[in-house]
Amino acid sequence: MRNLLSIFIVLFFLSSVPAFAQDEVKVIDTPKPKDSLLLKPYKLDALAPSKAAFYSAIVPGLGQVYNKKYWKVPLVYGGMGLSFYYYTFNNNKYHEYRDAYKARLAGRPVTGQLAELGNDRLIAAQKFHQRNRDLSLLLTVGIYVLNIIDANVDAHLQQFNVNENLSLKPSMQQNQMDYKYSMGFSLNYQF
Repeated sequence: MRNLLSIFIVLFFLSSVPAFAQDEVKVIDTPKPKDSLLLKPYKLDALAPSKAAFYSAIVPGLGQVYNKKYWKVPLVYGGMGLSFYYYTFNNNKYHEYRDAYKARLAGRPVTGQLAELGNDRLIAAQKFHQRNRDLSLLLTVGIYVLNIIDANVDAHLQQFNVNENLSLKPSMQQNQMDYKYSMGFSLNYQF
C-alpha cells in the first residue's frame, strides 16, 4: 500500500510539471563590425598588483599614484599624519606626567599645574597617555598596512574586464493584481 501511495505522489508531481516541445530556431549570422569599441584588445599585466603594493610599501601613497587614484594620496598622508601627531602629543604628555611623578618621589618640588595633582592622579594620567600613545602608534601602522592593501586590491580591480555586455541595473515593476511597485535588479548578459 505504501509503495502504491508513493508512486501516486511521484506521478502526481510529474504530471503537474508543464512540458514544452522544442521549436526549430533559425540562426542568422550577421557580420559584426570589426571597429567596435567592445572588441578592443584586453591587456592583462599580472605584475601590476604586486608593483602597486611594493610601491606603497616603499613610499606610502605611491601605489595609489601608480594606480592613477590620486585622490587617495591625501587620505593616506592625512590619516598617517594625524595619528602620528596624536602619538607625539601623548608621548610628550606621558613623559611630562612621568617626570613630575619621579620628581615628587625624589623629594624635588613640582612646578606648574602638575603641582596641584596628587600621586594617584599623576599615575592615572601616565597610564591614560601611555595607552593613547600606544593606540596612536597602532593606528599609524594600521593605516600604513591599509595603504598597501588598498593599492594591491585597486590594481587587481583595474584588471577586471567590464564592458557593455554585462550589466546590473535596478528595475521597478508594477504588480498587475494590487498595483504595488516592486524593486529589484536585472542582470543582463549579451553574447
